[in-house]
Amino acid sequence: MTDQTFQPLKIFNTLTRKKDVFVPIAPPYVGMYVCGPTVYNNVHLGNIRTFLAFDILYRYLTHIGYKVRYVRNITDVGHLVGDGDEGEDKIGKMAKLQKLEPMEIVQRYTNDFHDVTAIFNLLTPSIEPTATGHLIEQIEAVQTLIEKGAAYESNGSVYFDINKYQGAGNEYGKLSGRIIEDLLNETRELDGQAEKRNPLDFALWKKASPEHIMQWDSPWGMGFPGWHLECTCMSKKYLGKQFDIHGGGMDLKFPHHECEIAQGKSLTGEEPVRYWMHTNMLTVNGQKMSKSLGNSFLPSELFAGSHELLDQAYSPMTVRFFMLQSQYRSTLDFSNDALKAAHKGYKKLANGLRNAKLLTYSAEEEIAIDEAKKADIQKSVDGFYAAMNDDLNTAVAFANLFNLLKYINMLNMGQLKPAAIGEDTFNLLKEKFVVFFEDVLGLQEELAEGYAILDGMLNLYREFKKLQNYEKVDEIRSYFKNQGLVIRDTKVRVDWAYEE
Repeated sequence: MTDQTFQPLKIFNTLTRKKDVFVPIAPPYVGMYVCGPTVYNNVHLGNIRTFLAFDILYRYLTHIGYKVRYVRNITDVGHLVGDGDEGEDKIGKMAKLQKLEPMEIVQRYTNDFHDVTAIFNLLTPSIEPTATGHLIEQIEAVQTLIEKGAAYESNGSVYFDINKYQGAGNEYGKLSGRIIEDLLNETRELDGQAEKRNPLDFALWKKASPEHIMQWDSPWGMGFPGWHLECTCMSKKYLGKQFDIHGGGMDLKFPHHECEIAQGKSLTGEEPVRYWMHTNMLTVNGQKMSKSLGNSFLPSELFAGSHELLDQAYSPMTVRFFMLQSQYRSTLDFSNDALKAAHKGYKKLANGLRNAKLLTYSAEEEIAIDEAKKADIQKSVDGFYAAMNDDLNTAVAFANLFNLLKYINMLNMGQLKPAAIGEDTFNLLKEKFVVFFEDVLGLQEELAEGYAILDGMLNLYREFKKLQNYEKVDEIRSYFKNQGLVIRDTKVRVDWAYEE
């Protein structure tokens, strides 16, 4: 492990309702499972916020020396409209509407999901299993639960028996804080409960009606797996009967993750997950983001600025930076003012990245070491790690990164001599700024043209300026401006930078 973990990593564990010190089951190996998208429509920003949070966790765990197996599933069957046990499959419904095969829908929106995550620079998981690819495991799990007396067949469907699960250390509702009696009162009046012994029992396998497009043969007849079962089976297969971290949006705490705990513990006799993590919701101008309110927009609408609530287009890295300015458990509010501020902040950091990469150390004679500046740089590096170790507090981590940026800019402008902070501190500043920006926070430069073309144009600019050909100089300045860049003449050098 890196020597920067002098403060232990703490994670807010939804199960214990407090920040727990992270202690993996088998260090340095970490098993992490995140509930992926149901691929029946374009991925929305709420999804992206969740996957971004776990992208940061994946990056940070890797950065501090852990070897992470990151599993994020694709739900391509079993997720019904309304998230319950009755109704149409979301993918099947979309297939009917678009007059396509269900797997065409799955492929189309899986591709969209991958495209969007790549645009936001999310790392690909170690394994990306699908529900339909693990039907055998799901049928076997249902059979095991029936044999253990934890489930029962009813009219071609199989349900998990909540009454059998309760007691002896088992408590349905412990993750979400729901109370069984309250849940019973909420469900008593619902339709479609006749097959169940208890209204809270949930489907492990559902009998398919003749018009249901997606169905497979099983020991109980033609049907399809329950939504909750896939994650239990896939996490168990790839991470073991108990693993370190399970993540998802807060809307999945109940019933999805609650059911996963019940299934997993009934199958193996062990608590399936050590640390449960949940991200908070998105709001727009203080209101919950939803299609019904007309304030929901897709990533593509953000990038194009095509939604009526948006004043302008915002780049992927601007949006990534914006999302990371709020800790993942906090509500995140979208507004034009906040996005515009994020645009400026991201551009400042991107300029700092370019400057940091160009800085070189040179030792001048008779320059006293500025101990205060050395100490402040070290304090900001340590502060970045402290913030990340405090339940991934990226908001505070950015404050420390901006303090490092101040010294990068001072060095770049000639206001601070490298020798004044010493070679070790200079190298620490340069290395950590780049690593924090690119590797840990996952930000990257956004250039329409590559470095080679831009540097070539900059050489032409220098030549035309020497020749006093100001018409050509202005043309090149305009070229850079069209790329969102500016040319800066400083005491140190002539260079281009991102327009802030």
